[in-house]
Amino acid sequence: MDMKMTSKPGPTRAGDAEKPELSGVLNLYKPVGKSSAFYVYRLRGILGVRKVGHAGSLDPFADGVLLACIGRGTKLVERLMGLPKRYRTTLRLGVTNATFDTERAFEPVAGAREVERGEIEVELANMSGEIEQLPPAFSAVRVGGVSAYKLAKHGKPTPIQPRPVRIDELRILEYTWPSLTLEIACGRGTYIRAIARDLGEALGCGACCETLTRLAVGPFRIEEAVRMELSSREELLGRMTSAQALIQP
Repeated sequence: MDMKMTSKPGPTRAGDAEKPELSGVLNLYKPVGKSSAFYVYRLRGILGVRKVGHAGSLDPFADGVLLACIGRGTKLVERLMGLPKRYRTTLRLGVTNATFDTERAFEPVAGAREVERGEIEVELANMSGEIEQLPPAFSAVRVGGVSAYKLAKHGKPTPIQPRPVRIDELRILEYTWPSLTLEIACGRGTYIRAIARDLGEALGCGACCETLTRLAVGPFRIEEAVRMELSSREELLGRMTSAQALIQP
């Protein structure tokens, strides 16, 4: 007769108990100069959590709201990326370049003329609503499994297809040629650099983004965003929104 030997678990020591998993979403302020990935990696080290991602990157030249998703909060990435977004951007008219931002030197557009505010307002109205937008060649859009910016960086063709986006508001805050400041409310997948490109082409003078600030993603606003470089681990944990609180019934 076979007999199976079983062993009883020994007494559990206090140090053996597993620590509760950190899980939630943190509204970070990303400064100008570093990539969104830089702050994800840094947050992993500060919190001691491997599973950290973000819900929508910001280019290095941009600043503002960056939603960091921690632990099981990463399951909310798709839902968070679908939230409406609000931006403020200052465009430089009369110039262009390959990236349509400050990553490359601005190139004056030959024959560019000073445009009237009324002309800008007409073109902004034409760009509002549900539109087909062509992402910039220097973007993270995948082309044949490769990021478009990698192809563009090496001078290779980037056959990107236009895709539907929603632009709810394009409002002029300030305009003195050649500087134009806009506030933009839009949906997922909208490229602000593409708005600059398309507006410059429509006006016949060219345009690039000089500054770009993400003011809000859904209910997460820049006024409540936490600065990682000025915060302790405890402060970051205290500002985290639980994943459960963000799940709608």
